[in-house]
Amino acid sequence: MSDPLVPPEETPPAEGSIAEAHEERPDGGLWEHPRLWLWLIAAGAVLVAAFFIARVISL
Repeated sequence: MSDPLVPPEETPPAEGSIAEAHEERPDGGLWEHPRLWLWLIAAGAVLVAAFFIARVISL
């Protein structure tokens, strides 16, 4: 006898899974680029340091 057809959204009973399917997160995104964030933080630190160095030199 053939297996009964199962709708695409449901897990076939032979697999024995009762968990819901979950959507996978897409690759990339704003928070998954640590080099960009590191560069931005380092550039900001250099700008702040340059400001204070310029103040000290101008005294």
